[in-house]
Amino acid sequence: MASDGARKQFWKRGSSKVPGSIQHVYGAQHPPFDPLVHGTLLKAMPKVPTTPVKAKRVSTFQEFETNTSDAWDAGEDDDELLAMAAESLNTAVVMETAHRVLRNHSQRQGCPRPSGAPEPSVEPSVEPPAAPSGDLRLVKSVSESHASCPEGNASDAVPLQRSQSLPHAASVVLGGVPEPSVLSSSALSEREASRLDKFKHLLAGPNTDLEELRKLSWSGIPKPVRAITWKLLSGYLPANVDRRPATLQRKQKEYFAFIDHYYDSRKDEAHQDTYRQIHIDIPRMSPEALILQPKVTEIFERILFIWAIRHPASGYVQGINDLVTPFFVVFICEYIEHAGIPHRALGRVADVVPPPSWAVGSLAAGHQALDDEDADSADISRVPEDALRNVEADTYWCMSRLLDGIQDNYTFAQPGIQMKVKMLEELVSRIDEQVHRHLDQHEVRYLQFAFRWMNNLLMREVPLRCTVRLWDTYQSEPEGFANFHLYVCAAFLVRWRKEILEERDFQELLLFLQNLPTAHWGDEDVSLLLAEAYRLKFAFADAPNHYKK
Repeated sequence: MASDGARKQFWKRGSSKVPGSIQHVYGAQHPPFDPLVHGTLLKAMPKVPTTPVKAKRVSTFQEFETNTSDAWDAGEDDDELLAMAAESLNTAVVMETAHRVLRNHSQRQGCPRPSGAPEPSVEPSVEPPAAPSGDLRLVKSVSESHASCPEGNASDAVPLQRSQSLPHAASVVLGGVPEPSVLSSSALSEREASRLDKFKHLLAGPNTDLEELRKLSWSGIPKPVRAITWKLLSGYLPANVDRRPATLQRKQKEYFAFIDHYYDSRKDEAHQDTYRQIHIDIPRMSPEALILQPKVTEIFERILFIWAIRHPASGYVQGINDLVTPFFVVFICEYIEHAGIPHRALGRVADVVPPPSWAVGSLAAGHQALDDEDADSADISRVPEDALRNVEADTYWCMSRLLDGIQDNYTFAQPGIQMKVKMLEELVSRIDEQVHRHLDQHEVRYLQFAFRWMNNLLMREVPLRCTVRLWDTYQSEPEGFANFHLYVCAAFLVRWRKEILEERDFQELLLFLQNLPTAHWGDEDVSLLLAEAYRLKFAFADAPNHYKK
């Protein structure tokens, strides 16, 4: 890893770019998380809380651990992960991995390749049958196999021997190309499949338990069931399955009645300024490949204009336009799926409304799945009109539900945002006084960077895929968009404390805070951010005087 000075120089060279550009991530505050490695270590050592916990708060802390188990894997998942890992591994896989490690290490240390080690294979080997589930040995230590090397290299081999007893070390660099870990990928897929089964089981009942759905969704929602889960958590769809078809039809009919009644008034003098501002703002949104498609532009203009007309207390305010994109992307992903996967298995809205004929044809033709990360470049013109109408209506109503909870962010003078920025400043002054004092000494005001964080819900700070993952949790939290977002912003700011403290200039500090290097962020980064935000909420939400001076 590059030194701190080198990283600083790298940023300063990149800071000459146009404001708004995003730089690469160059160092995370927390080490990458490997649940299998962590599970192995937890088996070897007793679990000890990292911070002292009072006896009277034991039950609360256990609840805290349970709710954030996906972030640092503290809970009951260890045995499950170990069992899944054991099922996907046998002796042949272990020995093949060991030979590759030895061969690579021998080349680096000048050792001859062991005579028993096979030559590298160009074709990927077929995974042998799984070992019996009773064998919980993840990866056999190969430290004894290094005896073929000269004794002079023994000290150099110690770190390698130690690491090879851990699951994550199964990934070995051969020819400069990293080979995926058979263990990690299979265990991860098993865990994802298990989570998806839990969602499908919960959604399949006649009445969905929304409280249980929130608990399950906090740690992220699988893509195949994300659309219907968002609609349920936002209150758009009822928990009762039998009521959903009628609700969808009624709400979609109601939305297009608004279009017929109000949309032509965009040309009137009273509303033309609103429509003009919407028309100007939409091309500035991201992702550009999606937004600049004419059909998408028309849909977004209708949604935003109808919402502004029906909410005269705030009207249209810049920033509201960004909140349309996540809903639209998630809901459009319902309509292009993996070929051959039944609609019922995916838990989508088609469970309660028969899929249109075009959707069945798409499945038969083998259309590729549309991922959240791929939707920003999807050709919407190929999606049938009736599907687009459904997506448009669903997006409008779910966005309206979100804005109902944070409307004071967009009323005159935006008092909600003003208050939340002030609360953020007070909170950071308590949790990291050094960062707060550093910003104050260089005359950087929180409104200069955090106003956008509140106005756009961090959508301009992180990639779209991260926003979607954040919103999984926001919709699971009570008043997630209104209250929990404050703690996410505090954790987000402190996440960059090292880089912030290195900067000694007002301009450099502000430029960094307005162009944070999150382009390569993924689910792991978001999970760590949410875990830290939950810790802050746990400490401060019920004790506001703790962060008020």
